[in-house]
Amino acid sequence: MTATEGTPPLPAHVPVAVVGGGQAGLSISWHLVQRGIEHVVLERDTVGHEWADARWDSFCLVTPNWQCQLPGWPYAGDDPDGFMLREEIVEYVRGYAASFGPPVHEGVAVTRLAADPAGGYRLTTSAGELTADQVVLAVGGYHLPVVPPWAGALPAGVVQLHSQQYRNPEQLPDGDVLVVGSGQSGAQIAEDLHLTGRRVHLAVGGAPRIARRYRGRDVVAWLHDMGHYEMPIEQHRDGEAARTGTNHYVTGRGGGRDIDLRQFALEGMQLYGPLTGVRDGVLTFAPELAANLDHADRVSENCKDLVDAHIERAGLDAPTEPRYTPVWTPSVEPTELPVDRVAAVVWAIGFRADWNWVHVPVFDGAGRPAHVRGVTAAPGLYLLGLPWLHTWGSGRFSGVARDAEFLADRITELTGARGGLAAASAAPMA
Repeated sequence: MTATEGTPPLPAHVPVAVVGGGQAGLSISWHLVQRGIEHVVLERDTVGHEWADARWDSFCLVTPNWQCQLPGWPYAGDDPDGFMLREEIVEYVRGYAASFGPPVHEGVAVTRLAADPAGGYRLTTSAGELTADQVVLAVGGYHLPVVPPWAGALPAGVVQLHSQQYRNPEQLPDGDVLVVGSGQSGAQIAEDLHLTGRRVHLAVGGAPRIARRYRGRDVVAWLHDMGHYEMPIEQHRDGEAARTGTNHYVTGRGGGRDIDLRQFALEGMQLYGPLTGVRDGVLTFAPELAANLDHADRVSENCKDLVDAHIERAGLDAPTEPRYTPVWTPSVEPTELPVDRVAAVVWAIGFRADWNWVHVPVFDGAGRPAHVRGVTAAPGLYLLGLPWLHTWGSGRFSGVARDAEFLADRITELTGARGGLAAASAAPMA
């Protein structure tokens, strides 16, 4: 039952409080419901809000539907190899909530979390205060949209949107559109505009790309079989740095296909290196386009090398196919674009985390919450749903179930520990 349907007021105290009612918060709630552990889920908006209201109209998953494996709610549709559209994702998440009736309080924003002198934690919310023995922060890591400070130097007549606000090409005024950023959102929004005939300028960053299919299967299926989605971050070659990496660009649109920026360039899209600023009415770009395109292709081809090695090692019978050959290379490195040629800018350079409301000393020197598999040094305080919380699948529909079960085990242990949480809270932090 949700707040809008008559949920009772917040209790003064609850054994477990879950902050965030997205797929991560719902996943831990499912486990707590199965174990009979009393809890509340505090959602500042509505269940499924981010999917419904912070994605563009043509948005779809980039991983196949069969990877949607929320606890107790595996994908049950008739298109396991397809890619759910935005509305279908919303239906999947909200249907999940309806399937087990989590104690969600919608429209309740948590504005402060601090240790309670009596033990456990005190949460200040838009609906009042409550205390909890244990708290799960299931709010992800993408909180505040990033826009460069010099964006204000652009003329007032240039419409500016963050990717979170973009919905469709008709939303923008007639004229050229500059998309800044070539991660998943930037590449897909640039394609969305390009397919409608809009003249698009794309500032290409260092995001990697990946092929949609190779040797007869979706590359995600190969990676799944090779164990990449279960590899813990401790085994990743980049270590902790993997948590802040940019996702590979690819799309599930139209049944799934590659995003080839070089092909877009052949079709008229104007590509540049990273946007560096605006000066005297001119947008400036770093001369890194060729290097960034080569890097993206190299990552994709390296992934194919891994697939080839897996096929040979396992003795599998899989069709062969030629490797990718670049269809276009820049003859020059474009470094300028007059502002008066651009009617709109879509900023697709990501988000930054905002943990200012968490007043518990669990952060590292860079301001990121320190944890091991979501367990912080503060007894009874956990994180869930972050990219690479434990594995590559942690921030996705494919891996959040495993992480939620792990944390549910920790919650259960602490709930039943001799002396209870009060004794644990009195112990010094590691």
